[in-house]
Amino acid sequence: MTLTSSINNSQRLQLAPLEIPTRLLLGPGPSNAHPAVLQAMNTPPVGHLDPAFLALMDEIQSLLRYVWQTENPLTIAVSGTGSAAMEGTIANVTEPGDVVLVGVSGYFGNRLVDMAGRYGADVRTITKPWGQVFTLTELRTALETHRPAILALVHAETSTGARQPLSGVGDLCREFDCLLLLDTVTSLGGVPIFLDEWGVDLAYSCSQKGLGCPPGASPFTMSPRAVEKLQQRRNKVANWYLDMTLLSKYWGKERIYHHTAPINLYYALREALRLVAEEGVENSWQRHQKNVEYLWQGLEDLGLSLHVQREFRLPTLTTVCIPEGVDGKAVSRQLLTEYGIEIGGGLGELAGKVWRVGLMGFNSRKENVDRLLEALRQVLPK
Repeated sequence: MTLTSSINNSQRLQLAPLEIPTRLLLGPGPSNAHPAVLQAMNTPPVGHLDPAFLALMDEIQSLLRYVWQTENPLTIAVSGTGSAAMEGTIANVTEPGDVVLVGVSGYFGNRLVDMAGRYGADVRTITKPWGQVFTLTELRTALETHRPAILALVHAETSTGARQPLSGVGDLCREFDCLLLLDTVTSLGGVPIFLDEWGVDLAYSCSQKGLGCPPGASPFTMSPRAVEKLQQRRNKVANWYLDMTLLSKYWGKERIYHHTAPINLYYALREALRLVAEEGVENSWQRHQKNVEYLWQGLEDLGLSLHVQREFRLPTLTTVCIPEGVDGKAVSRQLLTEYGIEIGGGLGELAGKVWRVGLMGFNSRKENVDRLLEALRQVLPK
């Protein structure tokens, strides 16, 4: 081969083989993956239309229905992180001019607002202080006022550690003839969820938190009511990659090629879901609750206070108030560099005010709580 141009080597790096420090990931995500999940991810790939891979896709769909407690036929894993699945819910059922009502009580409620606006929705909001939740009365008043096509709520607000109660909300949405869209990114696998019983029409999540899997293959589901709205659209879904009229033909019986799936990430997700099913999802919920209560007690024993009222706290993520006079970033940095433990800082209105401590999936174990509490005893000012 004869080259007619000279090679620019300015960006050519001579690197050693990859070596990353081991961390205990107790932040808002990702969490550490189960060793069996990592082993599954290292399985040699097959083609994305190979019969063995198509069978694995079917297993993923069934197991996602199990952990979400739904029978929705259109339940898949989106090739992308949780934000891709999040955008998929908005993209498929939102048409220009649709009134989309978003409950904003944290960072990710605001992200839903941004996404819905980009798809031409008439976006309305109801708000609560970060760390609080909406009452059924407040939601009824908002539905009466705005008459939305879609009500979007965050079940587990990752920025605040608050859990939104859902009892009765689906009935309200049916009374006002609107779809209920739910963010379960920080709740799936670790917090009780009953999508069908609650009347949820669209939900999304991620793989790297309560499921204990690397990020990149994200759960997505639509109820028959939501699918009906999709089928009645006047225009094509504006996002080709996330268009469920196309993706459903790849995940469904037709098996029509849409894109090359991240095969090894689906291996990992399948194994993570298998482990949840082996444990029993109700046992996973109980494990998360037991371990987080142990964490809460330990934090309070250290003189720390928690941001969210106890009855609304997530078992997967706890917001810890940074004591006055303490440099929160310095504490987080010391935990990481000296103890190999990652915790998160606050987002948005809670930036500099809280630490975010995650106990999710494989990481929700007593020994991890003990390791964190001991490290905090060493780094917190006496």
